[in-house]
Amino acid sequence: MPELNAQTKRLKPRGSMSDTNLLLIITVCVFFAMYAAAVVFLGAGFLKPQTFFNILNENASLIILACGMSLVMITGGIDISVGTLTALVCMSCAVHLDYSGGSVATAVVMALGIGLLFGLVQGFLVAYLEIQPFIVTLAGMFFAKGMTTIVNATQFNVEHEGFQALKATRIYVPGLGSINKLGKYVPAYVEIGVIVAIVTVIVLFILLRWTKLGRNFYAVGGNAQSANMLGINVRRTRFLAHVLCSVLAGIGGFVYFLHVGSGSPSHAAGAEMNAIASSIIGGTMLTGGVGNIVGTFFGVLSLSTIKNIVASLGLDEAWWTNITVAAMICLFLVIQSLVLRRKGKSK
Repeated sequence: MPELNAQTKRLKPRGSMSDTNLLLIITVCVFFAMYAAAVVFLGAGFLKPQTFFNILNENASLIILACGMSLVMITGGIDISVGTLTALVCMSCAVHLDYSGGSVATAVVMALGIGLLFGLVQGFLVAYLEIQPFIVTLAGMFFAKGMTTIVNATQFNVEHEGFQALKATRIYVPGLGSINKLGKYVPAYVEIGVIVAIVTVIVLFILLRWTKLGRNFYAVGGNAQSANMLGINVRRTRFLAHVLCSVLAGIGGFVYFLHVGSGSPSHAAGAEMNAIASSIIGGTMLTGGVGNIVGTFFGVLSLSTIKNIVASLGLDEAWWTNITVAAMICLFLVIQSLVLRRKGKSK
């Protein structure tokens, strides 16, 4: 028993958490450095609180998707189906509300149900049949894409009154408004999806930091064989990681739906790549065992900020944004490599 306790202490993500904290600090510093540079060189527009709130409004769904992606990546897996799953949720909820006479409550249940179903199937195939996560979620991506078109092949705006009322809901932030060019005070606000995203970040931070399941995620991602020897159910842990990721994709899909207010087969195109990029920028390692939800949150903000900076410079062509994002990912992969090398030397 003393030997088992000693091994358990080594397996707990204390060392990993130090790596996580280091990567988190780097991510936060990079974000604030970029935002400060934008304020200095691109004008005071970035200094307005609403500019920052708009980043949150536009990326609330991505924050949720990236958080789910981080959970899977911490266990050493990946899920590339979250983007098309978001589109499927949007289209299904849109058809349910406008064509089937559904309510907002049943649409929310539908979104959660779709996410849960995907999570159960993909999690079972990955964890219990031991099929590679990339292959399973690639199949899930194509399946969701095809199902979205089967549900409805055309784009349309949702006219459901209850949904429109919820979509128009704003949470005003007192004292952070600004004066527009007409001299009128405009209050700062966030959409309801931002509140959902922030609550998601807080809940998952608590899950990873202070629960047994969270410690199991780190242990399985760090060394699955050692985790299994210490009595951790590796298969169940991986299964739950994929279930949570897909359920969060369902929630993120409905938040995205609230933001755009329409159904379309092309919705959330490339969202899975942005989620992976945000997780990497936020300090989640592709090798597993290291990651932080707060870092993922700042990873989304950093990714969005650099895109806004590129657009503000007048480089509207898509390739400039792609090149900049690629450079950021490469930078953070190099940083992660250096952290791993430092970790190896310390051993």
